[in-house]
Amino acid sequence: MNLQQIKNRFGIIGNSPRLNYALETAVKVAPTDITVYIQGESGVGKESFSKIIHQLSNRKHGPFFAINCGAIPEGTINSELFGHEKGAFTGAIDNRKGYFETVNGGTIFLDEIGELPLETQSRLLRLLENGEFIKVGSSKVQTTDVRIITATNKDLFAETQNGKFREDLYYRLSTLPIKVPALRERGSDVYLLFRKFAFDLAEKYHSPEVELQPDAEELLLKYSWPGNIRQLKNLTEQLAVLEQDHHISAVTLKKYLPEQARQLPALTSGGAQSSSSDFSERDIFYKVLFDMRNEMSDLKKIVLELLKNSGSKEEILQGNEAIIQRVLSEASTQENVSDEMTIHRTEEQLPVDDGHHYIIEPEDSVNLEENLSLEDKEEELIKKALLRNNGKRKRAARDLGISERTLYRKIKQYELD
Repeated sequence: MNLQQIKNRFGIIGNSPRLNYALETAVKVAPTDITVYIQGESGVGKESFSKIIHQLSNRKHGPFFAINCGAIPEGTINSELFGHEKGAFTGAIDNRKGYFETVNGGTIFLDEIGELPLETQSRLLRLLENGEFIKVGSSKVQTTDVRIITATNKDLFAETQNGKFREDLYYRLSTLPIKVPALRERGSDVYLLFRKFAFDLAEKYHSPEVELQPDAEELLLKYSWPGNIRQLKNLTEQLAVLEQDHHISAVTLKKYLPEQARQLPALTSGGAQSSSSDFSERDIFYKVLFDMRNEMSDLKKIVLELLKNSGSKEEILQGNEAIIQRVLSEASTQENVSDEMTIHRTEEQLPVDDGHHYIIEPEDSVNLEENLSLEDKEEELIKKALLRNNGKRKRAARDLGISERTLYRKIKQYELD
Protein backbone atom coordinates (compact mmCIF):
# COMPACT_ATOMS: atom_id res chain seq x y z
CA MET A 1 0.00 0.00 0.00
CA ASN A 2 1.58 3.28 -1.11
CA LEU A 3 1.36 6.60 0.72
CA GLN A 4 -1.51 8.00 -1.37
CA GLN A 5 -3.61 4.90 -0.76
CA ILE A 6 -3.05 5.29 2.98
CA LYS A 7 -4.12 8.93 2.75
CA ASN A 8 -7.29 7.96 0.89
CA ARG A 9 -8.09 5.19 3.37
CA PHE A 10 -7.73 7.36 6.46
CA GLY A 11 -8.90 10.68 5.02
CA ILE A 12 -5.56 12.45 5.18
CA ILE A 13 -5.51 15.63 3.06
CA GLY A 14 -2.24 17.26 2.01
CA ASN A 15 1.05 16.78 0.21
CA SER A 16 3.55 18.77 2.28
CA PRO A 17 6.96 17.07 2.77
CA ARG A 18 6.71 17.23 6.57
CA LEU A 19 3.31 15.54 6.55
CA ASN A 20 4.53 12.85 4.16
CA TYR A 21 7.58 12.16 6.31
CA ALA A 22 5.44 11.79 9.46
CA LEU A 23 3.10 9.39 7.62
CA GLU A 24 5.97 7.33 6.24
CA THR A 25 7.41 6.99 9.76
CA ALA A 26 4.03 5.89 11.13
CA VAL A 27 3.65 3.26 8.38
CA LYS A 28 7.13 1.85 9.02
CA VAL A 29 6.68 1.59 12.79
CA ALA A 30 3.11 0.22 12.68
CA PRO A 31 3.94 -3.53 12.25
CA THR A 32 6.21 -3.46 15.34
CA ASP A 33 5.36 -3.19 19.03
CA ILE A 34 7.64 -0.22 19.60
CA THR A 35 6.26 2.50 21.87
CA VAL A 36 5.53 5.56 19.74
CA TYR A 37 5.65 9.15 20.95
CA ILE A 38 3.64 11.59 18.80
CA GLN A 39 4.46 15.25 19.26
CA GLY A 40 2.54 18.18 17.83
CA GLU A 41 0.44 21.19 18.67
CA SER A 42 -3.19 20.94 19.70
CA GLY A 43 -5.47 20.28 16.75
CA VAL A 44 -2.91 18.87 14.28
CA GLY A 45 -4.42 15.36 14.22
CA LYS A 46 -2.27 13.34 16.62
CA GLU A 47 -5.09 10.90 17.37
CA SER A 48 -5.51 10.20 13.64
CA PHE A 49 -1.88 9.10 13.50
CA SER A 50 -2.42 6.77 16.47
CA LYS A 51 -5.37 5.15 14.67
CA ILE A 52 -3.29 4.71 11.51
CA ILE A 53 -0.57 2.94 13.50
CA HIS A 54 -3.14 0.67 15.17
CA GLN A 55 -4.97 -0.21 11.95
CA LEU A 56 -1.74 -1.08 10.14
CA SER A 57 -0.37 -3.16 13.04
CA ASN A 58 -0.77 -6.83 13.96
CA ARG A 59 -3.15 -5.70 16.73
CA LYS A 60 -5.70 -4.22 14.32
CA HIS A 61 -8.32 -6.79 15.37
CA GLY A 62 -7.79 -5.96 19.04
CA PRO A 63 -9.36 -3.04 20.93
CA PHE A 64 -8.21 0.54 20.51
CA PHE A 65 -8.77 3.00 23.32
CA ALA A 66 -7.93 6.73 23.29
CA ILE A 67 -7.57 8.47 26.65
CA ASN A 68 -7.05 12.15 27.35
CA CYS A 69 -4.88 12.13 30.48
CA GLY A 70 -5.56 15.80 31.13
CA ALA A 71 -9.32 15.17 31.39
CA ILE A 72 -9.08 12.63 34.24
CA PRO A 73 -8.90 14.04 37.80
CA GLU A 74 -5.61 13.37 39.57
CA GLY A 75 -7.34 11.58 42.43
CA THR A 76 -8.94 8.94 40.20
CA ILE A 77 -6.48 8.53 37.33
CA ASN A 78 -4.69 5.51 38.88
CA SER A 79 -8.03 3.78 39.31
CA GLU A 80 -9.06 4.61 35.74
CA LEU A 81 -5.85 3.34 34.18
CA PHE A 82 -4.97 0.38 36.41
CA GLY A 83 -8.28 -0.52 38.09
CA HIS A 84 -9.08 -0.91 41.77
CA GLU A 85 -10.20 -3.48 44.33
CA LYS A 86 -13.44 -3.33 46.28
CA GLY A 87 -13.05 -1.11 49.33
CA ALA A 88 -9.79 0.47 48.08
CA PHE A 89 -11.25 3.93 48.73
CA THR A 90 -14.56 5.58 49.56
CA GLY A 91 -17.03 4.74 46.80
CA ALA A 92 -15.16 1.64 45.57
CA ILE A 93 -18.17 -0.65 46.03
CA ASP A 94 -16.92 -3.28 43.59
CA ASN A 95 -13.84 -4.49 41.75
CA ARG A 96 -13.12 -2.56 38.58
CA LYS A 97 -10.86 -3.27 35.62
CA GLY A 98 -8.63 -0.44 34.43
CA TYR A 99 -8.04 0.57 30.84
CA PHE A 100 -4.76 -1.34 30.57
CA GLU A 101 -6.47 -4.57 31.61
CA THR A 102 -9.49 -3.96 29.37
CA VAL A 103 -7.40 -3.23 26.28
CA ASN A 104 -5.28 -6.37 26.70
CA GLY A 105 -4.12 -7.45 23.22
CA GLY A 106 -4.85 -4.08 21.67
CA THR A 107 -3.55 -0.51 21.56
CA ILE A 108 -4.00 2.29 24.06
CA PHE A 109 -3.46 5.91 23.08
CA LEU A 110 -2.49 8.23 25.95
CA ASP A 111 -3.06 11.79 24.79
CA GLU A 112 -1.62 14.70 26.80
CA ILE A 113 0.84 12.34 28.53
CA GLY A 114 2.58 15.37 30.04
CA GLU A 115 -0.40 15.90 32.38
CA LEU A 116 0.13 12.62 34.24
CA PRO A 117 0.94 12.97 37.97
CA LEU A 118 4.41 11.77 39.01
CA GLU A 119 2.95 8.82 40.94
CA THR A 120 1.10 7.61 37.86
CA GLN A 121 4.24 8.08 35.79
CA SER A 122 6.04 5.60 38.08
CA ARG A 123 3.29 3.02 37.57
CA LEU A 124 3.35 3.55 33.81
CA LEU A 125 7.13 3.12 33.70
CA ARG A 126 6.85 -0.30 35.33
CA LEU A 127 4.14 -1.35 32.89
CA LEU A 128 6.28 -0.26 29.94
CA GLU A 129 9.30 -2.16 31.24
CA ASN A 130 7.74 -5.56 31.92
CA GLY A 131 3.98 -5.30 31.33
CA GLU A 132 3.21 -5.53 35.07
CA PHE A 133 0.83 -3.39 37.11
CA ILE A 134 -0.96 -3.45 40.46
CA LYS A 135 -4.54 -2.36 40.97
CA VAL A 136 -5.29 0.36 43.51
CA GLY A 137 -5.85 -1.30 46.88
CA SER A 138 -4.38 -4.65 45.77
CA SER A 139 -1.07 -6.37 46.43
CA LYS A 140 -1.34 -8.78 43.51
CA VAL A 141 0.85 -8.16 40.48
CA GLN A 142 -0.98 -8.53 37.16
CA THR A 143 0.25 -8.51 33.59
CA THR A 144 -1.17 -7.12 30.38
CA ASP A 145 -0.17 -7.07 26.73
CA VAL A 146 -0.89 -3.64 25.26
CA ARG A 147 0.85 -1.37 22.82
CA ILE A 148 1.16 2.16 24.13
CA ILE A 149 1.11 5.21 21.90
CA THR A 150 1.56 8.57 23.61
CA ALA A 151 1.11 12.14 22.48
CA THR A 152 1.54 15.63 23.87
CA ASN A 153 1.69 19.24 22.76
CA LYS A 154 4.34 19.98 25.40
CA ASP A 155 8.12 19.72 25.22
CA LEU A 156 8.60 16.69 27.47
CA PHE A 157 12.36 17.14 27.61
CA ALA A 158 11.88 20.63 29.04
CA GLU A 159 9.36 19.17 31.50
CA THR A 160 11.99 16.70 32.70
CA GLN A 161 14.39 19.59 33.34
CA ASN A 162 11.70 21.32 35.41
CA GLY A 163 11.04 18.17 37.45
CA LYS A 164 7.48 17.80 36.14
CA PHE A 165 8.12 14.63 34.14
CA ARG A 166 10.26 11.61 34.96
CA GLU A 167 13.43 11.54 32.89
CA ASP A 168 13.56 7.73 32.75
CA LEU A 169 9.97 7.61 31.53
CA TYR A 170 10.72 10.24 28.88
CA TYR A 171 13.54 8.18 27.38
CA ARG A 172 11.38 5.05 27.56
CA LEU A 173 8.50 6.74 25.71
CA SER A 174 10.58 8.51 23.10
CA THR A 175 11.90 5.32 21.52
CA LEU A 176 10.45 6.47 18.22
CA PRO A 177 9.12 10.04 18.06
CA ILE A 178 6.84 11.27 15.28
CA LYS A 179 6.53 15.02 14.77
CA VAL A 180 3.17 16.00 13.27
CA PRO A 181 3.61 19.40 11.56
CA ALA A 182 1.47 22.39 12.47
CA LEU A 183 -0.96 23.62 9.84
CA ARG A 184 1.06 26.81 9.22
CA GLU A 185 4.04 24.59 8.28
CA ARG A 186 2.11 22.76 5.55
CA GLY A 187 1.86 25.52 2.93
CA SER A 188 -0.83 24.97 0.29
CA ASP A 189 -2.33 22.09 2.31
CA VAL A 190 -4.36 24.77 4.12
CA TYR A 191 -6.38 25.54 0.99
CA LEU A 192 -6.83 21.84 0.16
CA LEU A 193 -8.23 21.19 3.63
CA PHE A 194 -10.54 24.20 3.34
CA ARG A 195 -11.93 22.90 0.04
CA LYS A 196 -12.50 19.45 1.59
CA PHE A 197 -14.34 20.88 4.60
CA ALA A 198 -16.40 23.20 2.37
CA PHE A 199 -17.43 20.30 0.13
CA ASP A 200 -18.45 18.12 3.10
CA LEU A 201 -20.47 20.93 4.65
CA ALA A 202 -22.25 21.68 1.37
CA GLU A 203 -23.42 18.06 1.25
CA LYS A 204 -24.36 18.04 4.93
CA TYR A 205 -26.46 21.23 4.83
CA HIS A 206 -27.60 20.90 1.19
CA SER A 207 -26.27 24.37 0.43
CA PRO A 208 -23.88 25.92 -2.12
CA GLU A 209 -20.22 25.24 -1.50
CA VAL A 210 -18.23 28.03 0.14
CA GLU A 211 -15.63 29.49 -2.23
CA LEU A 212 -12.80 31.92 -1.57
CA GLN A 213 -11.94 34.89 -3.73
CA PRO A 214 -8.21 35.29 -4.60
CA ASP A 215 -7.56 37.86 -1.85
CA ALA A 216 -9.28 35.65 0.72
CA GLU A 217 -7.28 32.63 -0.41
CA GLU A 218 -4.07 34.62 0.05
CA LEU A 219 -5.15 35.64 3.55
CA LEU A 220 -6.00 32.02 4.36
CA LEU A 221 -2.50 30.87 3.43
CA LYS A 222 -0.75 33.66 5.37
CA TYR A 223 -2.68 33.14 8.60
CA SER A 224 -0.79 31.43 11.46
CA TRP A 225 -3.61 29.03 12.52
CA PRO A 226 -2.83 28.60 16.22
CA GLY A 227 -5.75 26.15 16.49
CA ASN A 228 -4.51 24.20 13.46
CA ILE A 229 -6.91 21.87 11.58
CA ARG A 230 -9.58 22.11 14.25
CA GLN A 231 -9.69 25.89 13.91
CA LEU A 232 -9.79 25.73 10.11
CA LYS A 233 -12.71 23.28 10.19
CA ASN A 234 -14.65 25.46 12.63
CA LEU A 235 -14.00 28.54 10.49
CA THR A 236 -15.27 26.80 7.36
CA GLU A 237 -18.44 25.73 9.16
CA GLN A 238 -19.07 29.28 10.40
CA LEU A 239 -18.77 30.64 6.87
CA ALA A 240 -21.09 27.95 5.49
CA VAL A 241 -23.78 28.59 8.08
CA LEU A 242 -23.63 32.35 8.69
CA GLU A 243 -22.73 33.84 5.29
CA GLN A 244 -25.47 34.13 2.70
CA ASP A 245 -23.01 35.00 -0.04
CA HIS A 246 -20.78 31.93 -0.29
CA HIS A 247 -18.19 33.78 -2.40
CA ILE A 248 -15.99 34.88 0.49
CA SER A 249 -13.75 37.96 0.19
CA ALA A 250 -10.75 38.82 2.37
CA VAL A 251 -12.81 41.47 4.19
CA THR A 252 -15.42 38.88 5.13
CA LEU A 253 -12.83 36.29 6.09
CA LYS A 254 -11.07 38.73 8.44
CA LYS A 255 -14.23 38.98 10.54
CA TYR A 256 -13.91 35.31 11.44
CA LEU A 257 -10.19 35.35 12.25
CA PRO A 258 -9.30 36.25 15.86
CA GLU A 259 -7.75 39.72 15.91
CA GLN A 260 -4.95 38.93 18.33
CA ALA A 261 -3.88 35.78 16.53
CA ARG A 262 -3.97 37.53 13.14
CA GLN A 263 -1.44 40.11 14.37
CA LEU A 264 1.05 37.48 15.48
CA PRO A 265 3.67 36.35 12.93
CA ALA A 266 3.59 32.78 11.76
CA LEU A 267 6.42 30.70 13.21
CA THR A 268 7.81 28.30 10.67
CA SER A 269 11.10 27.42 12.35
CA GLY A 270 11.72 24.21 14.26
CA GLY A 271 9.58 23.80 17.34
CA ALA A 272 12.42 22.66 19.59
CA GLN A 273 14.38 25.84 19.04
CA SER A 274 11.44 28.15 19.65
CA SER A 275 10.19 26.33 22.73
CA SER A 276 13.51 26.72 24.51
CA SER A 277 13.12 30.49 24.53
CA ASP A 278 9.54 30.50 25.77
CA PHE A 279 8.77 31.75 29.25
CA SER A 280 5.77 30.82 31.31
CA GLU A 281 3.63 33.54 32.87
CA ARG A 282 4.88 32.49 36.29
CA ASP A 283 8.53 32.97 35.23
CA ILE A 284 7.76 36.47 33.96
CA PHE A 285 5.85 37.29 37.14
CA TYR A 286 8.76 36.20 39.31
CA LYS A 287 11.19 38.25 37.23
CA VAL A 288 9.06 41.36 37.69
CA LEU A 289 8.92 40.77 41.43
CA PHE A 290 12.68 40.35 41.69
CA ASP A 291 13.24 43.52 39.65
CA MET A 292 10.87 45.43 41.92
CA ARG A 293 12.70 44.15 44.98
CA ASN A 294 16.05 45.28 43.59
CA GLU A 295 14.62 48.70 42.79
CA MET A 296 13.27 49.03 46.34
CA SER A 297 16.68 48.11 47.74
CA ASP A 298 18.28 50.84 45.63
CA LEU A 299 15.67 53.32 46.81
CA LYS A 300 16.38 52.48 50.45
CA LYS A 301 20.09 53.02 49.93
CA ILE A 302 19.42 56.42 48.35
CA VAL A 303 17.24 57.51 51.27
CA LEU A 304 19.86 56.41 53.79
CA GLU A 305 22.57 58.25 51.86
CA LEU A 306 20.44 61.39 51.96
CA LEU A 307 20.19 61.02 55.73
CA LYS A 308 23.95 60.70 56.05
CA ASN A 309 25.11 63.32 53.58
CA SER A 310 22.40 65.94 53.10
CA GLY A 311 22.97 69.32 54.65
CA SER A 312 19.30 69.95 55.55
CA LYS A 313 18.38 66.95 57.64
CA GLU A 314 15.54 68.77 59.42
CA GLU A 315 13.65 69.30 56.16
CA ILE A 316 14.16 65.68 55.09
CA LEU A 317 12.92 64.30 58.40
CA GLN A 318 9.95 66.67 58.69
CA GLY A 319 8.77 66.02 55.16
CA ASN A 320 9.37 62.26 55.01
CA GLU A 321 9.08 61.02 58.57
CA ALA A 322 6.73 58.10 57.85
CA ILE A 323 8.69 57.01 54.76
CA ILE A 324 12.01 57.09 56.59
CA GLN A 325 10.70 55.03 59.50
CA ARG A 326 9.13 52.51 57.12
CA VAL A 327 12.38 52.25 55.15
CA LEU A 328 14.36 51.61 58.32
CA SER A 329 11.84 49.00 59.50
CA GLU A 330 11.52 47.17 56.17
CA ALA A 331 15.25 47.21 55.58
CA SER A 332 15.81 45.24 58.77
CA THR A 333 12.91 42.80 58.46
CA GLN A 334 12.91 42.00 54.75
CA GLU A 335 16.56 42.09 53.76
CA ASN A 336 18.17 41.05 57.08
CA VAL A 337 20.96 43.46 56.33
CA SER A 338 24.24 42.62 58.00
CA ASP A 339 26.20 45.66 56.91
CA GLU A 340 26.19 48.51 59.38
CA MET A 341 24.86 52.03 58.94
CA THR A 342 26.51 55.05 60.52
CA ILE A 343 24.46 58.19 60.97
CA HIS A 344 26.74 61.19 61.14
CA ARG A 345 25.46 64.01 63.26
CA THR A 346 26.63 67.59 63.15
CA GLU A 347 26.67 69.97 66.11
CA GLU A 348 23.07 70.89 65.42
CA GLN A 349 20.24 69.00 67.09
CA LEU A 350 16.89 68.08 65.64
CA PRO A 351 13.96 69.94 67.19
CA VAL A 352 10.97 68.02 68.47
CA ASP A 353 7.72 69.27 67.07
CA ASP A 354 4.75 68.62 69.38
CA GLY A 355 2.53 68.15 66.36
CA HIS A 356 4.76 65.40 64.95
CA HIS A 357 6.01 62.57 67.12
CA TYR A 358 9.55 62.04 65.89
CA ILE A 359 11.28 58.89 66.88
CA ILE A 360 14.69 60.64 66.78
CA GLU A 361 14.91 63.16 69.64
CA PRO A 362 17.61 65.77 70.42
CA GLU A 363 19.07 63.78 73.30
CA ASP A 364 19.36 60.74 71.05
CA SER A 365 22.67 61.85 69.57
CA VAL A 366 24.64 59.25 67.74
CA ASN A 367 28.42 59.28 68.02
CA LEU A 368 30.27 59.71 64.74
CA GLU A 369 32.32 56.55 65.30
CA GLU A 370 29.40 54.46 66.62
CA ASN A 371 28.12 51.80 64.26
CA LEU A 372 24.67 50.35 64.81
CA SER A 373 23.13 47.59 62.75
CA LEU A 374 19.63 48.24 61.45
CA GLU A 375 18.32 45.51 63.73
CA ASP A 376 19.83 47.18 66.83
CA LYS A 377 18.54 50.53 65.67
CA GLU A 378 15.04 49.12 65.25
CA GLU A 379 15.08 47.68 68.77
CA GLU A 380 16.24 51.00 70.17
CA LEU A 381 13.52 52.93 68.31
CA ILE A 382 10.82 50.58 69.59
CA LYS A 383 12.02 51.00 73.19
CA LYS A 384 11.93 54.78 72.90
CA ALA A 385 8.50 54.80 71.29
CA LEU A 386 7.11 52.64 74.10
CA LEU A 387 8.77 54.84 76.73
CA ARG A 388 7.45 58.03 75.14
CA ASN A 389 3.90 56.64 75.10
CA ASN A 390 4.05 55.16 78.62
CA GLY A 391 3.92 51.60 77.28
CA LYS A 392 0.77 52.14 75.21
CA ARG A 393 1.42 49.95 72.19
CA LYS A 394 -1.27 51.36 69.94
CA ARG A 395 0.16 54.88 70.15
CA ALA A 396 3.72 53.58 69.85
CA ALA A 397 2.81 51.68 66.68
CA ARG A 398 1.27 54.84 65.22
CA ASP A 399 4.42 56.83 66.00
CA LEU A 400 6.60 54.14 64.43
CA GLY A 401 4.47 54.03 61.29
CA ILE A 402 3.79 50.28 61.59
CA SER A 403 0.73 48.19 62.39
CA GLU A 404 -0.07 47.16 65.96
CA ARG A 405 0.31 43.49 65.03
CA THR A 406 3.80 44.14 63.62
CA LEU A 407 4.75 45.96 66.82
CA TYR A 408 3.57 43.01 68.93
CA ARG A 409 5.67 40.67 66.81
CA LYS A 410 8.73 42.91 67.14
CA ILE A 411 8.28 43.13 70.92
CA LYS A 412 8.32 39.33 71.11
CA GLN A 413 11.28 39.14 68.73
CA TYR A 414 13.41 41.48 70.86
CA GLU A 415 11.96 40.19 74.19
CA LEU A 416 10.76 43.62 75.27
CA ASP A 417 7.77 42.33 77.30
